[in-house]
Amino acid sequence: MSRNGPAYTAQLNQWKGACAPVALFVYNRPDHTLRTVEGLRQNWLSSQSDLVVFSDAPKSGDEVAGVAAVRKLIRTISGFKSLTIVQREQNLGLAKSVISGISQICEQSGSVIVVEDDLLTTPDFLTFMNSALDYYAEESRVFSVSGFNFALKAPPHYPYDAFCFYRSSSLGWGTWKNRWKRCDWNVADYDAFSADPSQQKSFNRGGEDLTRMLRLQMVRRIDSWAIRWAYAHHQHDALALLSIKPRVFHIGSDSSATHAKRQGAFRQLPLTSELKSSFTLPNVEDLQPQFVAELQSLLRPSTARKVVRFVRDMLWQRGLSY
Repeated sequence: MSRNGPAYTAQLNQWKGACAPVALFVYNRPDHTLRTVEGLRQNWLSSQSDLVVFSDAPKSGDEVAGVAAVRKLIRTISGFKSLTIVQREQNLGLAKSVISGISQICEQSGSVIVVEDDLLTTPDFLTFMNSALDYYAEESRVFSVSGFNFALKAPPHYPYDAFCFYRSSSLGWGTWKNRWKRCDWNVADYDAFSADPSQQKSFNRGGEDLTRMLRLQMVRRIDSWAIRWAYAHHQHDALALLSIKPRVFHIGSDSSATHAKRQGAFRQLPLTSELKSSFTLPNVEDLQPQFVAELQSLLRPSTARKVVRFVRDMLWQRGLSY
C-alpha cells in the first residue's frame, strides 16, 4: 500500500487507540537501567503503555551481582499502565533474548516499541513512536520506525518530523508483527547474496559497513539480531522511518557495555528540546536524496577505522586473535 494523500498529523489530545507495548531489555547495569526507566516514565504516554521487561540471566559468575541489582530495581518500576517482568533462568545472550522477546509481544499485540537498558528518551518519544506505528501500519514498505536519526541535521525548511532511510536503527525503535515475521534469522540466501556484488552494493546504501557486518554474523564472529533485521529491510526492498530530531540518546558506550564497539561507532546528537504533541509524517515516496547522501557520509568509516578492520580481518583469517 502507498499513501499518496496529504501528510498525516497525529495529535496527543486526539489519541484514541491503544498504545503499543514497550519491551525493555535489561542485563547487569543498574545505573544505566535506572536512567533509561526514568526517561521512559517521564514520557507523556507512559501511563497508557504496558511495559514488559526482559531480564537475561548472568552469563558468568562475575555478572551475578549486576543482574541481581537490576532485577531488584525493575521490581520497583511504577508509572506505566502495567508492568510485566520476564526473568530468564538461563543466559540467552542479547540476540536471542531480543528475537524471542519481540516475537512474543508481536504475537500478542501486533506491534511493539523496543528499548534497551542504555537509552535516554525525550518525553514525546512514545508519542512519536505510536504515531508512526499507527500511520504506517498498512504501509508494507516501512519495516521499522525509530526515534534515533544517526546525527542527521535537516534543513530548517524540511516540513516533516521524520524521514525514510535504507538502514534500520536498533536504538529506540518499533515494528509490527507482519514485518517482524518476514525476517529470516538464518539468512538462507546468504550464499547467493555474497556472490552478487550488485546486491551487496544495494544493501550498503544504508552504510558501507552493512555487508561486512552480515559476513561477520554468518561466520559467527558476532551474534547480532540487528544486522539480520537490517538485512531483512534490504531483502524486502523496505525502508526504516527515523525521527528528524533525535528522540533517543545512547549512553552505553562505556566499559560496562557488552556491545560498546558496535554502538559506539554511531554518531549522535543531543536529545532534542523541541517536544511535540503532534507529528507530521512523510509519504514513503518522499525519500530525500540529500538525506540519503548525508547519512551515507556520516556512516562512512574513517580511513583509520578501515585499516583497523582490514588488519583484524587478516588476523582472524590466519587464526590469530586481536
